[in-house]
Amino acid sequence: MSYLQRFAASNQSATRGPRLMSVMVFTLALAGWMYLGLATATAQNKIHAKSSDTIHLVALGDSLTAGYGLAPNDGFVPQLQAALAARGVQVKVHNGGVSGDTSAGGLARFDWVMVPEAKAVIIELGANDMLRGIAPEVTEKNLRALIEKSQKRGLEVMLVGMYAAPNLGAVYGDKFNRLYSDLARQYGLVFYPFFLDGVAANPRLNLADGIHPNADGIKIIVKNILPTVEKLLARITS
Repeated sequence: MSYLQRFAASNQSATRGPRLMSVMVFTLALAGWMYLGLATATAQNKIHAKSSDTIHLVALGDSLTAGYGLAPNDGFVPQLQAALAARGVQVKVHNGGVSGDTSAGGLARFDWVMVPEAKAVIIELGANDMLRGIAPEVTEKNLRALIEKSQKRGLEVMLVGMYAAPNLGAVYGDKFNRLYSDLARQYGLVFYPFFLDGVAANPRLNLADGIHPNADGIKIIVKNILPTVEKLLARITS
């Protein structure tokens, strides 16, 4: 049984004066409704209106980002780019995933994986740290360095979290699970708590190893994470 399988737990009698007042109130209310509708439409289309040029986004991660065991078009990066394109957002998502990579590995290759055109980065690292029992303090230090290097480059950052396997113990699990939300809060990042939300421990949505999502699993991950990615892109286009 894999660690993810063990992980399964997640609104006409009136006088002329009142009639005139009613007309005025109705007119003001109608104007307010029209303004609200316009403001809502403007907010919903912010990304579309201000992203006529292609936005370059790097997904820096491990096998979950790389698309381990999947056909070229079935991985996280191509499915995310296709989902954004379907919503009219012109984004080029660069695959910065390496299977087996740790937070230290991601930090070591940051400079050469970050394309010059990049405006934002999704950091999805730490799962392999946890599987290897690396101290959460080490993972936190590496992720902190990645965040600071990204922000120094002027990149918007989205941090993606992972949960620890229960067999590593409550103390380890508490430290590991909290480090992502703590970093996101400290640096004001866009944050998605659990990459495998809705997919972990479901045999129908994972490869035979019980750990890596299959194409259908990735589809669910992309659907769930898409609103958070759009928040990231809105920071670039606002």
